[in-house]
Amino acid sequence: MHDIPIFTTRRNLLALGLAGLLAGCATSGEPPKPATLSRNDDPLPETPAPVMPAMYAALPDETFPIPAVNIKQVDPRYWRQVVDYPTDEKPGTLIVDTPNKFLYHILPGGKATRYGIGVGRDGFSWAGRAIVAYKRAWPKWTPPDEMVARQPSLQPYSIANGGMPPGLKNPLGARALYIHQGGRDTLYRLHGTPEAFSIGKAVSSGCIRLLNQDVIDLFNNVRDGSTIVVIPDPSKRQQLAA
Repeated sequence: MHDIPIFTTRRNLLALGLAGLLAGCATSGEPPKPATLSRNDDPLPETPAPVMPAMYAALPDETFPIPAVNIKQVDPRYWRQVVDYPTDEKPGTLIVDTPNKFLYHILPGGKATRYGIGVGRDGFSWAGRAIVAYKRAWPKWTPPDEMVARQPSLQPYSIANGGMPPGLKNPLGARALYIHQGGRDTLYRLHGTPEAFSIGKAVSSGCIRLLNQDVIDLFNNVRDGSTIVVIPDPSKRQQLAA
């Protein structure tokens, strides 16, 4: 009986080596990494960066020019888009879906403009039904006294000291919508942020943050007096309002 010769080529060795590496990755708890060699043993091209949507381009004509969004830091599902959203709420209503990190601006015909948002972290969240009392472009920021007590470094921006002037470093960003309930300020805001990485996360001290480009779009399409409904996140402690 004759032995069958085994022909070992460079390609066979590479394939065996890759298989071993992939097995090692799998046992380490990490997802397997795809092979990076083509049929000619040449590296495959890297995945191209996402194309910048025009809606997230720079806004050089703003009072304080706004740079383009770093969209690599934002999951595409949080990009602004019009979606199906059947609801009994009338057009013009804002619905903040805290658990899923979306804000919906209700449109006619069962549609809504959906925005990705960053929400309040545990212990600093608010939920309920209220109204958008008024809006401001490039607002000052005046942290409430309770926040200043927690963070004394904010004292220079307290109400007594006139707040922080508007600008790109102002925590309220390019626009802010102020939420009132029963004629009183809830201290809850919808506002802009340049921190793209925070969208889709629970990071703020109770307010809802949107990309500056998104909050400008929202600002331009929401009327004073519009209803806002904030859905609580059942996994977090919140200040609930009737």
